[in-house]
Amino acid sequence: MRAAPILVIGRSGQLATALARSGRPDLRCLGRPELDFDRPETLVAAFAATSPALVVNAAAWTAVDAAESDPEGAARANRDGPALLARLCAERGIPLIHVSTDYVFDGRKGAPYVETDPICPRTVYGRSKADGETAILAAHDRAIILRTAWVYSPYGRNFVRTMLDAGAKNPVLRVVGDQHGNPTSADDLASAILAIVDRIGRDGWRAAHGGLFHAAGSGKTTWHGLAVATLQEAAKAGRPMPEILAITTADWPTPAARPRDSRLDCTRLHDVFGILLPHWRDGVARAVARSIAPGAA
Repeated sequence: MRAAPILVIGRSGQLATALARSGRPDLRCLGRPELDFDRPETLVAAFAATSPALVVNAAAWTAVDAAESDPEGAARANRDGPALLARLCAERGIPLIHVSTDYVFDGRKGAPYVETDPICPRTVYGRSKADGETAILAAHDRAIILRTAWVYSPYGRNFVRTMLDAGAKNPVLRVVGDQHGNPTSADDLASAILAIVDRIGRDGWRAAHGGLFHAAGSGKTTWHGLAVATLQEAAKAGRPMPEILAITTADWPTPAARPRDSRLDCTRLHDVFGILLPHWRDGVARAVARSIAPGAA
């Protein structure tokens, strides 16, 4: 008898792409147009068609600045859709793994955030994700929420790929150097999620598995530090190394305020699941190598 699949919500984003590229035959990735949070009936139909054993929500509204002018759209994607997922999973008694963000914090703690720290989002995007967390946990007691941060990969739109493109065209770059966080490889995050899936499959569901977890790359840096590391890796392969100037947040205004220090403490993830994501520099080296390899998209 064929085992029930793992349903991945999302298809074109960085995390969904990383999950799909894992090559696992038990994953079923669904996204737009056949599955769309703006059309709730498509979620109901997807559950009926796949009868999943577990669901991973890798879909979200991640356009932080655009959310400021479309709070309703952000809420549908980051609160309402995930809340419906949680209810559907609760009806079937199956676990849900949902990905959230460091933007639920205001960045003013001055130390890495733990899961029990009070949230205080400063942006529409952050509020929509925080509301999604609350709705999921209220609807389902077998929900795992993984807060992550500064996600990059060799595919899609992200900071590392933007720096590679900018560094190839400009002799001088100006990058914000007073915001601190944990860069996270989408591939490493996907591996962590699949490890959690396997742990639940092996040991069964336990009460300790539920709730909030922080899941980000080990180590910390600034956007300037991430840019330098990215272009240093590219320079090893013969690409030009531009001058990278550190600027302040005030020098680079954006519609949505960024947390100044959103470092995440990932101790609970290690204590419960035995998972520690690799250092962000290792992930950057891999992402750069794949991004600039001959034939890379």
